Amino acid sequence: MNKLTLSIAAAAVMALPGVAAPALAQTNEITIGISVTTTGPAAALGIPERNALEFVPKEIGGVPLKVIVLDDGGDPTAATTNARRFVTESKADIIMGSSTTPPTAAISTVANEAGIPHFGLAPFPITPERAKWSVSMPQPIPIMGKVLYEHMKVHNIKTVGYIGYSDSYGDLWFNDLKNQAVPMGIKIVDEERFARPDTSVTGQVLKLVAANPDAILIGASGTAAALPQSTLRDRGYKGLIYQTHGAASMDFIRIAGKAAEGVIMASGPVMDPEDQADSALTKKPGLELNKAYEAKYGAHSRSQFAGHSFDAFKVLERIVPVALKTAKPGTPEFREALRKALLTERDIAASQGVYNFTEKDRFGLDDRSRIILTVKDGKYVMVK
Repeated sequence: MNKLTLSIAAAAVMALPGVAAPALAQTNEITIGISVTTTGPAAALGIPERNALEFVPKEIGGVPLKVIVLDDGGDPTAATTNARRFVTESKADIIMGSSTTPPTAAISTVANEAGIPHFGLAPFPITPERAKWSVSMPQPIPIMGKVLYEHMKVHNIKTVGYIGYSDSYGDLWFNDLKNQAVPMGIKIVDEERFARPDTSVTGQVLKLVAANPDAILIGASGTAAALPQSTLRDRGYKGLIYQTHGAASMDFIRIAGKAAEGVIMASGPVMDPEDQADSALTKKPGLELNKAYEAKYGAHSRSQFAGHSFDAFKVLERIVPVALKTAKPGTPEFREALRKALLTERDIAASQGVYNFTEKDRFGLDDRSRIILTVKDGKYVMVK
């Protein structure tokens, strides 16, 4: 039976009682529960993640995949409820999600309580209590941050201002800026924050412009990352503006318009596999995803975020056959076998990087997972 079941539902469901362990009975299919953000301010991230599921395998190792997709609206409470549904109702073997940092952390907590492998689709802090069962598909912020700060140094940036989300994603980037850029001799002259749903950042931008830094780093994601970008240019800021890999999509250019020109953006290699060396392990999967995605959703519709969910299945293609040798889906033994296979399979090539997970490294990526983009004449161009 080669059938991929996509069950898309709203996240507004009744809260369930505490997490219970899935039933022990084995099944003849692998159940994957995915919570992404397809509505609300972060929909520009979750929709590509959902769309990419159209291009993933329908079976692995001869076993059909049952994929259940729920929308969490970017809300950690809804994401928690979705994760509990995957555990108690769906008896999931694998959980993925979410699209932004706070709900991803919430899902990780549930998955680790239940003992189910969890693939985060947004960068999130993998604390000791989340480390056993969770991995993160997006690039770790220190890897992406370093390439931006090195660019700053090459371009003689002495001072930097920061504006980012007033949540854990904004915290992760600001802390990385302090930890890596400051020791490199770059001084932080101002820090500003804004909430994801905000429609204006004029007050914060005026403070940044008054501080007159050589460059500004924006710690935001999706279309909301375009708001400070546009406001900074509207208020006359002339310096370099840096964006994180959370902004790497065509929607950013669409929303920011002319203000996007000249931005310096960290990105995964999926945004430009065409210009990668033929020897790059990320080239083939990147071209595979983009060809299928753009054939359906239009030219230049590729997205950093589509790569995250697509790549999770690239990982599953490697670890599921290993786990099936010793256990059957629907059992704790299968979930444990998946967890162990994550640690033994090496050099898993995907569109966003080459994964080598370990007990201590739950991101599993190296410098092959990053490129720098700029925007020229309304299009992304790789900075070489």
